[in-house]
Parts: sequence; C-alpha cells; structure tokens
Amino acid sequence: MRTFEVKGSTKQSRSAIETVLRELRRSPLLALIFFVPVVILLERMAPKAHTLLFFVAIAAIVPLAALLSRATESVAAKTGDAVGGLLNATLGNLTELIITLAALQAGQYLLVKASIAGAIVTNSLFMFGGAFLIGGLKHHLQEFNRVNARFQAILLFLATIAILVPSLTSGLDRTPAAEFSQQLSLGLAILLIVVYGLGMVFSLKTHKELFASVGQAEAGEEPWPLSIGIVVLIVVTLLVAMVSEIFVGSVQAAAQHLGLTPAFVGFIVIALVGGAAEMTTAFSAARANRLDLSVGIALGSAAQIALFVAPVLVLVSYFIGPQPMSLEFWPGAVAMMLVATMAATLLSNGGHAAWYAGVMALAVYAIFALTLFLLPPGVTQ
Repeated sequence: MRTFEVKGSTKQSRSAIETVLRELRRSPLLALIFFVPVVILLERMAPKAHTLLFFVAIAAIVPLAALLSRATESVAAKTGDAVGGLLNATLGNLTELIITLAALQAGQYLLVKASIAGAIVTNSLFMFGGAFLIGGLKHHLQEFNRVNARFQAILLFLATIAILVPSLTSGLDRTPAAEFSQQLSLGLAILLIVVYGLGMVFSLKTHKELFASVGQAEAGEEPWPLSIGIVVLIVVTLLVAMVSEIFVGSVQAAAQHLGLTPAFVGFIVIALVGGAAEMTTAFSAARANRLDLSVGIALGSAAQIALFVAPVLVLVSYFIGPQPMSLEFWPGAVAMMLVATMAATLLSNGGHAAWYAGVMALAVYAIFALTLFLLPPGVTQ
C-alpha cells in the first residue's frame, strides 16, 4: 500500500513538471523567467546598481505575471468567475501590499499614498478599459453581469468618499487637526474593513446567485488540474513578493536617475508593475469572452485596495511606521480617484461592452499619467 502511494505521488509530481514545461514551450513570454534568479543574484552582488535592478525587476515580474495568470484561470475554471476574480485580485494586490509595506516602514508616506491612489485608478481605468478594448476588438459586443460590476463600483465609491472626508477636514485651523485626522482615519479604516468583509459575505454566500457569469466563454486551453494551479499560485506569489521587495528598494534611486517624480512613480509605475499579474489575466479573459472575470478582477481589485489594503496600512502604520498614517490624500489624488470611480460606474451600468468604451477609459488614464509625468516635484507634498 505504501509503495503504491509513493508511485502515485511520483507520477503526480512528474505530471506537474511536464505540465509546467509544456506551458513554458507554448508561451515564449515565459522565457523571461530566467530574469527571476538574475535579479535575486544581482541584488546581492550589486545592490547599488539601482537603475539596472529597476529594469531587471520589471522584466522578472512579467513572466511571473503570465504564470500567475494561467494558474488563476485554471483555478477560476473550477471555482467560477466570481471566486476566481476575487482570488486573482487578492493575490495580485499582495504585490502592492508588499511594496507599500516596505515604503511604509521607510516612512515614505507620499509613495504609499500615491501607490494606493494609483492602484485604484489604474485598475478602474487602465485595466477595466483595456479589457473592454481587447475583448471588443475580437468580439463585436460583449455582455457581463452588471449587478456584480455595479456592486464593486458602489463599494469603490464608498471607499473613495471615506478617503475624501479626511482630506476635506485637513484644512481645519486648529491645533489638534492632525490628531483629529489620525483618529478619524483609524475609525474609517476599521469601518471600511468591516464593510468589505460583509460585502464578501453578501456576494459569495447570501446572494451569490446574483453574481453568476452571463458571458459565453470560448473554448480555450485546457485548464490545469486544481492541485497544480494552487501550487503554482503559491510558489509564483512568493517569487513575486521577493522580486517586488527588490523593486521597491531600487525604485526611488532609479526614479531620480531617470528624472521621474515620486508622484508618477507611485501612481503609475508601481501601480502598473504591481498589477501586472491581474492585468494579464483580465486581458486574456476578455479576449476569451469571459468579461465577467475581467470585470471582477479590475473593479474587485480596486475595491479591495480601497476597502481593505489602504485601511490595513493605516492600522499597520501604528506598529511599523515612524508615525501613524492617515487617509488624508492630496486634492489631486482624491479628484482622480473620484473621476475613475464615476467612469467605472458609467461603463458598468449597461452590462454591455464595446471596444470604443475601453478607448475612452484609457484616454482618461492617459490624461492623468501625462499630468503626473509633467508635474513638478514637491507639488503633491
């Protein structure tokens, strides 16, 4: 009996290795996987080569994102698009969380807040609009569950309002204004986490029938076995965490060398690199006519960052930061988050998607990116 179990385990391990090797041959993009050990070794051998580490870390994250995308699609095929979208958003946001925790510990609160705001705007405009564009170019008109999309958009709007309130009260001409802002942010952080938890209960348990997929997915690649998908998810997530830590350690010095402002780095660069895994999955799902998964990843990730990641960072700052962090953002960031939330709400209202709707969302994102790129240093501080 024991011999049979050993043989069965060996056979499963060999099957898992063959599956991974087959994927490596099928997707040439995965050839960049060799940058993962390269960036780890380079960080040990030349820790001061920040600009080189910056670019090599980005090259290493790309194939990891592709693997994470493929594994998540396989798990989503077994669990459904609602759970699959939540799973991908959670794993994808782990990268942003690791990056912001490192910046938080270093006291770089501007970079932390720019990363939070940038992730929300990037997911709700760039990822959401990109999915509409890529899916619409292949399919004339796509359908998705507008109940799920509107639910995520409402959660995102609620969180944006919670971020807006401390920013509005920051102009109080009183001595304890800073203390008031910290106390208000702490209370709002706890409230947002509770609301997010109840939202998960509502969408995944008590009213899960409202969030079923409506699109007709095309027959695509055969999904991996569930066990292989979970193992790959865990291993790749750990590797993404390691590479992200190297990335955040080099991003500031590299940004200064390249002439990029801290606002642009946090809002655009970190948001795009940190969300690479989610974007890969969202875009490939849209092309396969699984727009519900794309919407769930894009809006679900944005809502999760606003309702969970940002509040957790506020709570954690009391333990690892030089001082407690508040939810007070600079006015430009708040305005961009509000515009992105309203745009996502309008795009998700009809339950249909066409490629030009994606173009409009991407145009709004490009306006924000250009503004931040040309913004003089120190304006957001």
